Amino acid sequence: MSEVTVIGAEDRGTQQQFIEFPYQLYKNDPYWAPPLRIAQKDMLNQKKHPFYTHAEMQCFLAMRGSEVAGRIAAILDRNQFAPDRVGFFGFLEMTNSQPVADALLQAAWSWLKERGAKSMRGPVSPSTNYECGLLVEGFDSSPMVMMTYNPPYYSTLLERAGLKKAKDLLAYITTATATAGHKAMRVADRAMRSSKVVIRPVNMKDFQAEADVIWSIYSSAWSENWGFAPLTKEEFRVLAKDMKAIIVPELALVGEIGGRPVGFALAIPDINIALKPAGGSLFPFGLIKILYHQRKIKSLRVMALGVLEEFRTAGVAAGFYATLIRQAQRMGYGDCEFSWVLEDNILMNRSIEALGAQRYKTYRLYEGTNDYA
Repeated sequence: MSEVTVIGAEDRGTQQQFIEFPYQLYKNDPYWAPPLRIAQKDMLNQKKHPFYTHAEMQCFLAMRGSEVAGRIAAILDRNQFAPDRVGFFGFLEMTNSQPVADALLQAAWSWLKERGAKSMRGPVSPSTNYECGLLVEGFDSSPMVMMTYNPPYYSTLLERAGLKKAKDLLAYITTATATAGHKAMRVADRAMRSSKVVIRPVNMKDFQAEADVIWSIYSSAWSENWGFAPLTKEEFRVLAKDMKAIIVPELALVGEIGGRPVGFALAIPDINIALKPAGGSLFPFGLIKILYHQRKIKSLRVMALGVLEEFRTAGVAAGFYATLIRQAQRMGYGDCEFSWVLEDNILMNRSIEALGAQRYKTYRLYEGTNDYA
């Protein structure tokens, strides 16, 4: 077997190889949901994407002869660097080979270490605001929108390379009908009435202003969470714009008390169902396939819920869940995924379990170095 070499993916040819490798690796995997290539190019474009106004990234390819055997990106996010001096790795894909895994992780770590990092954490692609975590439980179904998927052997390779668990991220599943009829919904109704919260859909006609309101709540509500990655307003606007086409106003909610926005919740249809048949391409027939299959989407992901700290005991979160579930049931949605939730966020995990949802997938963030004794 050829020796593994690692090269930087810096010119047009190697950057194209970096993007294309997952489509080769997963071509026979029925559960992988191929992202649109155009979206991947936009995310990796360090000259245009606003993430890179506060971060830098180096992409690497692992080669066996002339064949790509893996890829990784080393990411230094200045918004997260102090005080822990942690660097990140992401966009990780690899064949089932320990030498490939070792070579990729060593390349990423060497690049981060040269820039002052004391450890590295990942995978995040490129931060916890995007796709993150390694799937370690729940390989028998496709991921929902903006969630990750990988073969089971990835965790073994990372652990043999010396990385350790940093934190698990949990995903729960239920159905809109089952949850809407759950006794916990009545408790949520009482809590919402006592809090005097008014929950309304996002105003799509004034979308940017609404996005700015949500960004402000996000920046405050999540700031103390483990792994929080600050988003600039411009970066948040790009994220919101990217999701605008699939947002259902009745499932994008703002909570107000006395006219003041105090929280928000967002559930989005699982667009992966429509993306899979397109195979990552819009042309020549990908867009037609997406539009056709989009009509069949009856599952959704509850992907964000944030409440300002001073209102967290006022029943606002319970009110959001109750409203989202009833709206989903009314609109004919079936499966509802709640993801992701930190394993030690006891209040949120208990709230979701109280609605009858079952944990069905676990994602893991790893941390360490690739310095071998």
